[in-house]
Amino acid sequence: MSDKSAVETTAKPTIKSSNKLSIKDWHEDDRPREKLLKFGAEHLTDAEILAIFLRTGTKNQSAIELARSLIDEFGSLAELLASPSKDVLACHGMGVAKYAQIMASLEMGKRYLASQLAVGDTLNRTQAVKDYVATQLRSETGEVFAVLCLDNGLKLIDYSVLFVGGIDRCAVCIKQTLRHALKHAASHLMVAQNHPSQPPEPSRVDRKLTSELFEACQLIDLHLIDHIIVGRNATLSFAEAGLSPFEV
Repeated sequence: MSDKSAVETTAKPTIKSSNKLSIKDWHEDDRPREKLLKFGAEHLTDAEILAIFLRTGTKNQSAIELARSLIDEFGSLAELLASPSKDVLACHGMGVAKYAQIMASLEMGKRYLASQLAVGDTLNRTQAVKDYVATQLRSETGEVFAVLCLDNGLKLIDYSVLFVGGIDRCAVCIKQTLRHALKHAASHLMVAQNHPSQPPEPSRVDRKLTSELFEACQLIDLHLIDHIIVGRNATLSFAEAGLSPFEV
């Protein structure tokens, strides 16, 4: 037998080994869906929550690893959800189906928060209002000004973006704002705006507008009960912070 034949006879096939386990091989308490059902959604990390909506990963990544890479890429889950579709779809492992699943989950959250505000007593649930407004405005790349019309029971009647501006300013017409409130037969009003690339601290212009709108509302027996500013990573309520004209 030739040396070549001996080598061919004794050679063994190469076997690729991997210590990497798929999610289904993980301990039950570590699997996102099972962990959610056993301990509650609040015990899941952002990556684990996102992985549930992604459902599957890629050839080389589990759903959780893909979720972590997406969050790392954009800086946070909030930044990911607020990013343009083309940026998200450009990421490895993301396709139209996965993107649609993420956007559907975001819209479901928006509708849930809206339904919460429709049951009344909005004034005493500032965090719910802040959460709702944040989901509506955080994805806006330019500054916008929105109005929330409420009835006597403080139930949400209508939410509308009335004015759209540039990256750092938005011209607001008080008369048009009041006209919109009267059109919806509102007795109470909340306004909201965003600071797309800045913290939510109100500027001198923001404070002046709030005071002027508050006084204008009083003239027609309309009650302005809050002004909310959605910043890049935080949300501020004038009323909650005790800022003029909502001092306690």
